[in-house]
Amino acid sequence: MSFPAVRRCACVVLISLLALNVLFGEKVKLKGSPPQTAVRLFTDTELAKYNGEEKDQPIYMAIKGVVFDVTSGKEFYGKGAPYNVLVGKDSTRAVAKMSLEPGDLTHDTTGLTEEELNSLDDLFNDLYKAKYPIVGYTARRILNEDGSPNKDFKPEDQPHFSIKDEF
Repeated sequence: MSFPAVRRCACVVLISLLALNVLFGEKVKLKGSPPQTAVRLFTDTELAKYNGEEKDQPIYMAIKGVVFDVTSGKEFYGKGAPYNVLVGKDSTRAVAKMSLEPGDLTHDTTGLTEEELNSLDDLFNDLYKAKYPIVGYTARRILNEDGSPNKDFKPEDQPHFSIKDEF
């Protein structure tokens, strides 16, 4: 099945669920206890909107293609805060290197040492996944460069979310 066909099917399912919600006046619950807010796909441009500059908007940060809502840590990630440069983008390399340098504010892990990769995994699992809710994934994590679905994508980072259960 082509990507546009999959997208159309997903839209039909979501529209049907919305219609049921309107008809019955209650929330439609999907199997598998999904998160309160739907898990989303973020482009770089969309993610950049959640950079802590807008007062009443959530603050999002991506690591390893997983988008976290770090709003509860706004004293660290909000406007003018010490780690504000990390938000509104995938800062995987910067987290791995514990760097705030502009050249490290990227998803690219090319050339990282084994120690930096281990540090990345530790921070990803023990800090970010443990402390902040996952609100989505970057397009780079879910899609290939040509826009086709990444067949290796597994939402194992959010154990209660499964693609099979969602559709």
